[in-house]
Amino acid sequence: MIKRIGFLIILMTCLLAGPAGSKESLRVVVLPFDVYSQEDLSYMGVEIPGVILKQLSEDGAGVVDVNTAAGLLPKEGSRTLDAFRRIGIQTGADYVVWGSLTWIGTKFSMDAKMVEAIGERPPETFFTEGDGIENLFGTVKELAQDIGSKIFKWKKIIDIRVDGNNRIEADAIRKQIQTKSGDLFQTGNLSKDLKAIYSMGYFDDVRILSEDAPGGKIIIFNVKEKATIRYIRTSGNRVYDDGKIKENLTIKTGSILNIFKIHNNIERIEALYRDKNYHNVRVTYDIQQRDNNQADLTFVIDEGAKIRIEKITFIGNNAYSEKDLKGLMQTSEKGFFFWLTSSGELNKENLNQDAAKLAAFYHNKGYVDAKIGEPQVEFKDTWIEITFRIEEGAQYGVGAVDISGDLILPKEDLLKKVKILNEKFYNREIIRNDVLYLSDLYSDEGYAYANISPAVDKDPEKRIVNIIYQINKGRQVYFERILIGGNTKTRDKVIRRELQVYEQELYSGSRLKRGVRNLYRLDYFEDIKVATAKGDSDDSILLKIDVTEKPTGAFTFGGGYSSLQDFFVTASITQRNFLGRGQTLKLQGEIGGRSDQYTLSFTEPWLFDIPLSAGFDIYSWNYDYDTYEKDSLGGALRFSYRVFDFTRAGITYKYDRADISDITEDAADSIKELEGINITSSITTYINYDSRDRQFNPTEGSDHSLSFQYAGLGGNIGFSKITAETGWYIPLFWGVVNFLHGKAGSVTENSGMLLPDYEKFYLGGMNSMRGFDWRGIHAIDENGDEIGGEKFVQFNFEILIPLVKKQGLVGVLFYDTGNVYGKDESMSLSGLRQSAGYGIRWFSPIGPIRLENGYIIDTKEGERSGGRWEFTMGSAF
Repeated sequence: MIKRIGFLIILMTCLLAGPAGSKESLRVVVLPFDVYSQEDLSYMGVEIPGVILKQLSEDGAGVVDVNTAAGLLPKEGSRTLDAFRRIGIQTGADYVVWGSLTWIGTKFSMDAKMVEAIGERPPETFFTEGDGIENLFGTVKELAQDIGSKIFKWKKIIDIRVDGNNRIEADAIRKQIQTKSGDLFQTGNLSKDLKAIYSMGYFDDVRILSEDAPGGKIIIFNVKEKATIRYIRTSGNRVYDDGKIKENLTIKTGSILNIFKIHNNIERIEALYRDKNYHNVRVTYDIQQRDNNQADLTFVIDEGAKIRIEKITFIGNNAYSEKDLKGLMQTSEKGFFFWLTSSGELNKENLNQDAAKLAAFYHNKGYVDAKIGEPQVEFKDTWIEITFRIEEGAQYGVGAVDISGDLILPKEDLLKKVKILNEKFYNREIIRNDVLYLSDLYSDEGYAYANISPAVDKDPEKRIVNIIYQINKGRQVYFERILIGGNTKTRDKVIRRELQVYEQELYSGSRLKRGVRNLYRLDYFEDIKVATAKGDSDDSILLKIDVTEKPTGAFTFGGGYSSLQDFFVTASITQRNFLGRGQTLKLQGEIGGRSDQYTLSFTEPWLFDIPLSAGFDIYSWNYDYDTYEKDSLGGALRFSYRVFDFTRAGITYKYDRADISDITEDAADSIKELEGINITSSITTYINYDSRDRQFNPTEGSDHSLSFQYAGLGGNIGFSKITAETGWYIPLFWGVVNFLHGKAGSVTENSGMLLPDYEKFYLGGMNSMRGFDWRGIHAIDENGDEIGGEKFVQFNFEILIPLVKKQGLVGVLFYDTGNVYGKDESMSLSGLRQSAGYGIRWFSPIGPIRLENGYIIDTKEGERSGGRWEFTMGSAF
């Protein structure tokens, strides 16, 4: 039975697979086969002839139905050649085929004979054999092919050649040809090969030729290759230059000239123009044939006029005016200064985001059921119209608010932390923030998988929404292990000590976030990926930290010019992650017309593996002031400790040996007192709070410090100096940041000791009062000589505008004000000096660059009235 079913499936596949037969030329009758088998396989006696007839029919023969022929089969004792020939004549067949199938176990064999109906030639004999029912169909087909080769007098293919190809390898063409040497010469198979070669896309024409040869046929595939592109040109383009257009093409010089690829690249060019709002662009192409089967391709571009958004329409808005809704969108109508701004330009991504903003706006104003349809964009001849369809629905207020489920605090305490209670109308954003807050609250207690779901129940009659925060705290989990990867230089412990979470302790979401922020503040990594996975038990998780390191060494270079210093150059080499230990090693030098300074410093941020920072500085500084020369050599020993989040307290001991010489006659008396060797032995204490998100171009956070320095622990120099500084980075809108900075200080001479001029205060230059010369703001002594002040105050106001955000290019507008005061002067805000200006800051691939131009607002005699440029720049390694 299994064999019978298998054979029927094979037979049906054969009957359904082939196309209808071609024109009849020869007719064949196949008589039922005799079947010899231990099992009852008599049904195969008719089915085998059916398969043979199907194959012969596909090859072009006319066939006689096997059931018709079955009634003509002679009895076994009277099966002579004449009897078979009579059957052929009776059925109008040219050839008669009969045979037998013998089946022993799983093996089978087939014998067949074929005789011409008219003639006296002896019959042709065929034999084939196989093993298993699954191979029967293939064996019958082989038998049919052998019979067909005798009927149609087919010849075998003895060789296959490729001709006409110059660039395309013959082997590459042969891989597409399924016909092989030894196959029968059949037109149908060669037709498939022809299509396969054409589908390669390299040829304009393919012809199949044949030659007779001893033993069979030689088949020749003669190809005509398509031309190759010699040059690609563009014409008519003004918006984009040739290079920009060619960057977007997928066809290149030397590639095959393919019409389909040309049309594909036309679409790419038109899409490029549509991105610039040239929606009427039309691109065609021109091909110029050249020698050596080459061609020049020109894309002819008709750019058309740039079209902008002329009108944005809202349909269905009742609660809010068009002006209110347009104010929420980044997409805008064409404005008066469209040629200077991007107003009226269509950006599909921004438009989709605007639709989402509108939906969020309504949902946050109590319109729970509000729907914003997909914006409809209609292109006119010279403008664009955009329509938003809005279904506002009813406005809902906030009804009852409750918390249910697993509570880790009394419900009253949790409800006090829920902000939606303070809202009059339903606000989806506030609810989302409440969920985040509660999630963080639970995660800090170890419930890493706490599920907090706000259930919203609308009351259409009262138009209120009742909200229940449903809490399923899940299981408390522990950090089983912390796995760190991606760090090829930075040691694991440098990363672990910043995380503030530890193995085998309860999970804490806020401390983990803080730890990741600490890692970013190190500025050792380009990217930090955090993931968690289930641990060995249900109450443990694996924390995976995967970092991408960045260069932490930097070579910085800067320069400037002032009437005091002349031109100077400063350079430094810094490694902020020395040997991957998080240590900082820095060598800095400054060479100018009047000064030479060299400093070597080292900092260990975690001495004894606690957040105790320790370091030292060694320096040599020679400076030729206008009235004296100072040559000093010294060093410092520094310690600081992190006392609170973002807060460090520190102490520094400093020793300085300064040789004051070459004092001029017009120098101030306080300077002449310093001639010779001056020893400063001082100690400084300070506290610093720094929560900036990054060191260069911060976008948020603040930086505050207070320091006190006492000199007089030895030597002849003694003073007390206090300095306070504050800085605030306030995000405004569209990435714009406001920076507010203030600094003040005071220094007094200790009894019986000296206060040197170089420990007093001056203002002016890039980092204090831009537009003024370096140390250009000073005090005046009783003799009218310029000296440093004993008090100062300084304020800076900056607007940081992102110009190219991705590349870190920022524009700066600034206003500086401040002054320096002598010993007997009182600090007064009414007499502050002022400057203003502009500049750019770029976090470039070679390091931070600052270029700023300051103008003195209240110029005095001897001060320049024009702007003063200053710059610093650096590079990373």
